[in-house]
Amino acid sequence: MVEQRIREVFAEAGAEGVLHAVPVGGAPDTAEVAVGADEPVVIASIFKVLLVLEFARQVAAGQLDPRERVRVTAADRLGGWGTAGCVDDIELSLRDLAYFALSVSDNSAADLLLDRVGLDTVQLLAKELGLTRTRIVGGPREVLELMLAEVGARNEAEFAQRYPSLPDERKRRMGVLDPQRTNSATPREITWLLRLVWRDEAGPPQACAQVRELMARQVFRHRLVSGFPDEVTVAAKTGTLPGLHMEAGVVRYPDGGRYAVSVFARTRELTASRTAVDSAIGATARIAVDFLRSQGL
Repeated sequence: MVEQRIREVFAEAGAEGVLHAVPVGGAPDTAEVAVGADEPVVIASIFKVLLVLEFARQVAAGQLDPRERVRVTAADRLGGWGTAGCVDDIELSLRDLAYFALSVSDNSAADLLLDRVGLDTVQLLAKELGLTRTRIVGGPREVLELMLAEVGARNEAEFAQRYPSLPDERKRRMGVLDPQRTNSATPREITWLLRLVWRDEAGPPQACAQVRELMARQVFRHRLVSGFPDEVTVAAKTGTLPGLHMEAGVVRYPDGGRYAVSVFARTRELTASRTAVDSAIGATARIAVDFLRSQGL
């Protein structure tokens, strides 16, 4: 049974996982592979897909100029990739913030973009798209501030000193790992969002196209991509927190077959890097898609 095989792959990697996979178009909505697809999950940086979609919709509506310049200063840096890790102040456009947010999961870029488009509009977009179990409480800065507050740290450096000494059980109780206290959804709702984007049903066609194009430019190739042959293209977004490893995207075969897949894995070890788990995300996605294709979908 395909669902059992998926669970076994996660177990072999030392993880528990949930997954949802569906054809993007042309198949009945009941065609799916579902393993815990309706369980609430922390979505971490996968939230940025919804954020950039709202940005692209506002650009298409003439509400924002994508060329508007934004300065990223020391106060905006949250650590990580892209502008988030720069030493000096830089200036770039709103559309380049969107590019960095999706291509390298730039937290500072996402935070500044969220300030411009509005948290309330992103929340309203989720409701408009029927994502009734998707919870958006804030951007990367809110996540960071929650983590600092929970360990009593004044800044990232102090957090880095205190976090390793915390008991594992206290680490697991942190709000950023709790779907009820941070940005969250279900695997099924994430694939629904992707289907809407790929069908041009999540907003104006040009807005959906922009999201697809930016997701296709993601530089991280160690999760979903690892499960598929070179001729299969993958447009996706990763998300990572201690003990949580995830990715959601659309895989496209040369014959035109397209499949939306969302995979969320949780490990007992509270680390951000687990090669075996990353490979399991790709392997389970491949198992699910192979099954759908075997059914002629």
